[in-house]
Amino acid sequence: MNSVRAVWTALALALLAFAIFESVKSGWVAAIVVIVFAVLPDVALIGAFREPGLLRPSRVRLYNLLHAPWIPLVLIAVSIILPLPSLGWGLRGGLEPFLAGLAWLTHIAIDRAVGYGVREADGSIRLVGVRRVGA
Repeated sequence: MNSVRAVWTALALALLAFAIFESVKSGWVAAIVVIVFAVLPDVALIGAFREPGLLRPSRVRLYNLLHAPWIPLVLIAVSIILPLPSLGWGLRGGLEPFLAGLAWLTHIAIDRAVGYGVREADGSIRLVGVRRVGA
């Protein structure tokens, strides 16, 4: 395992532990938010393969967008910075977007830890921590 993947692994473990802790502390509604947003990035994979392991080029942009860490980081930051009202699901205000961002970022970190990066334009996987020839 290279150093980039080791950092992603440490981050993934820390985020996963925190997501589980928050879900247990806050109840079943929090757990549902965490589960939904933990699988959300892979919605882009539904019907997207043209052959095993290769996405259709038309789906690469959506996949890469849903696997970009800045989106869940923005969700987490907004939930921490802004005084958000509760959505009425029994959770304190701002916890829903915080948990959503946390779970989403956990998914991305786990993908990177096992070596899956974003996709190339042709739909192939860009491996994490592997230098591309000519780059």
